[in-house]
Amino acid sequence: MSSEPARGVHAFIGIGANLGDPETQVRDSFARLAHELPQTRLIGRSRLFRNPPMGPQDQPDYVNAVARLHTRLEPLDLLAELQAIECACGRERDGTRWGPRLLDLDLLLFGEQSLDLPGLKVPHAGIAERDFVILPLLELAPSLQIPGVGPLERLAQRFDGASLIPIAEPQEAVATAEGRG
Repeated sequence: MSSEPARGVHAFIGIGANLGDPETQVRDSFARLAHELPQTRLIGRSRLFRNPPMGPQDQPDYVNAVARLHTRLEPLDLLAELQAIECACGRERDGTRWGPRLLDLDLLLFGEQSLDLPGLKVPHAGIAERDFVILPLLELAPSLQIPGVGPLERLAQRFDGASLIPIAEPQEAVATAEGRG
């Protein structure tokens, strides 16, 4: 492992939900990421987007977003913390791929690292094919280089965003986000 976590890295987290009250769950997850992760700060967040499910279509639409963190945690430690938040929010891991979720927190990127560890692959598998990841990432870091994939701006050109519906933010959330600078 590199020494990057000692000084900290930027990590990007994909957030999704399509059961219960997905908008509230995704918004609440930003607060959880900001306050419940040790050695970690939430430094940015994308807008929320509604989009059709990936995989089986006989489930509700998803609400997705991306968070940008600065963390001193090691990748597997950060993953464990994200999974603990999912569990606290009622997520049960039953092995179902692309099924309905109360909350899904995916470690998309961890600094400039490419990792292939048991239970963790970074950049996240399929990142380049998911408009609900690429377009929110573009809001947070337009000049980002995705390790082993290439420039985010180039990837974003492949998507027209037609399947993503931006969700209006409550006025207080917008004011808070604007005030952070």
